[in-house]
Amino acid sequence: MKQLLQRLDTGTTSVVDVPVPAAVSGPNILVETRASVVSAGTERILVEFGRANLIDKARQQPDKVRQVVDKVRTDGLIPTYEAVTSKLDQPLPLGYCNVGEVIEVGAGVTGFQVGDRVVSNGPHAEIVVAAQNLCARVPDGVSDDAAAFTVLGAIALQGVRLLQPTLGERVVVMGLGLIGLVAVQILRANGCAVLGLDFDPARLALAEQLGATTHDLSRGGALEAAGSFSR
Repeated sequence: MKQLLQRLDTGTTSVVDVPVPAAVSGPNILVETRASVVSAGTERILVEFGRANLIDKARQQPDKVRQVVDKVRTDGLIPTYEAVTSKLDQPLPLGYCNVGEVIEVGAGVTGFQVGDRVVSNGPHAEIVVAAQNLCARVPDGVSDDAAAFTVLGAIALQGVRLLQPTLGERVVVMGLGLIGLVAVQILRANGCAVLGLDFDPARLALAEQLGATTHDLSRGGALEAAGSFSR
């Protein structure tokens, strides 16, 4: 089957032939893909990280640098270098917004059966294995293309749930990409006033159409705008 993979050492992405996943076991389901959303934010960041040299990679992940330093102290320089290069050489599956048809269910799976149309956090591949607690059945009236955005919407929804906003609260959404704009709508539906921050005039305009107050970050003064908004 075909799958999209990326090399972290070079940033190269390619569609490759890989084995079809073996029969599923445990509470997992096997899904034949119908649609898969490319995340312009997350996946672009991963590609840019892969294309960076080792020094730039280290700058982007200071926590990993500390782990490498600790490993050098305990294991030595050469074993640490070999471990790092081996890690970077492993291909990384891209994608986490999948829609498809269930073709097999594992032991203990409940609520799903062969033939169901589901969304999952599966990668860009013709067939994916997904845990049942990270899947949801797609209603008949929802298209594959629309359903493929479910995981992105769930990310915004989970952020709002963790925030636990109450009616009338004022909330700042930093970044008005797809997830940020979904968060704006959820917060507005929850009775909150929202200040959206971004550099992109088109995103700012769309956020205003969705009921948010906005501030253009290219003008600076984000803290002042938030302070004025929260009065």
